[in-house]
Amino acid sequence: MVAITYDIEIPSPVPAAKIFKAVVLDADALIPKIMPQAIKNVEILEGDGGVGTVKVIHFGEGSQYKSVKHRVDAIDKENLTHTYSIIEGDALSDVIESITYHIKIVPTEEGGSICKNRSIYNTKGDAQISEEKIKEGKEKATAMFKAIEAYLQANPDY
Repeated sequence: MVAITYDIEIPSPVPAAKIFKAVVLDADALIPKIMPQAIKNVEILEGDGGVGTVKVIHFGEGSQYKSVKHRVDAIDKENLTHTYSIIEGDALSDVIESITYHIKIVPTEEGGSICKNRSIYNTKGDAQISEEKIKEGKEKATAMFKAIEAYLQANPDY
């Protein structure tokens, strides 16, 4: 297995605790509401939303994928961190064993935040992932984050 890691940082004017709540704690309900073309719904198979919870994400009509199963590996509300892994589904393709995401929301001095996202693609055997595929993943993550950010800015009482 080969692990391919990439990091992105996305700045936001939204306070860290507020964006963490939306991006992590409320994402299952919020993202299908904001971006139904990307995610149709989220179904909890096991657990209560905390560590060990297994979910199935059903993608919307605008997605090239149907569904993925992911597991919550860690969540720390005080330190605004969240780790989860995609463990099954058509987004993994025939070369990816799993994908793990480490998210950390860091407050900025100006009152906003920075979303630090580390993605680790674990490939099958010694398979490689193209730069194009990695770029596509970064773009999708950024677009989803920015859609949530825009929603929060348009709904300040959220």
